[in-house]
Amino acid sequence: MLKAYKYRSKIEAGCDEAGRGCLAGPVFAAAVILPKGFKLKALDDSKKLNEATRNELRLIIEKEAVSWSVQSLRASEIDKINILNASFSAMHKAIKKLNKKPDLLLIDGNRFNPLKGYKFECIIKGDGIYQSIAAASILAKTHRDEYMKKLSNKYPQFGWETNKGYPTKYHRQAIVNNGPCKYHRKSFQLYPLPEQGKLFKP
Repeated sequence: MLKAYKYRSKIEAGCDEAGRGCLAGPVFAAAVILPKGFKLKALDDSKKLNEATRNELRLIIEKEAVSWSVQSLRASEIDKINILNASFSAMHKAIKKLNKKPDLLLIDGNRFNPLKGYKFECIIKGDGIYQSIAAASILAKTHRDEYMKKLSNKYPQFGWETNKGYPTKYHRQAIVNNGPCKYHRKSFQLYPLPEQGKLFKP
């Protein structure tokens, strides 16, 4: 069972992102404030859950949360400021959209760009420790997956309905065969490295 809070007396918002390692699509981030007595046994790091469970938990989180927000930054913006800064910017957007201001931000990971007017603590692997961060990881992941599935209808050749833009062998092969589209992150290594070339012949 994950911890309900870090400090009982504070209003805490858990923050996490999804899609940082993808070759295509936006990076998504979520911020979630849960009620103090919130308990959800199945809640965990989104990476440890299957898609069906994540989608079920998303509905509960969105219904029961004191406040939640999901925001994103496009691939073109990622290319301008790099993926790390884009992840933090998406978090900033999500935090600012909360309808209740938290006393403390619990950030998944070991780094964060400070946001004026907000105190924060970075928690390594926080999505497997605190409920609010796990909830944020689930919202960021499910909202992003939903977006990529819809986008795959326009670009079926890349298989985004299954790989969600991550660098699978199929996705890299599709980039070799078709070239990148406007949703690909041009600052990323889209094509296979020379030593991998033999695996990706058109």
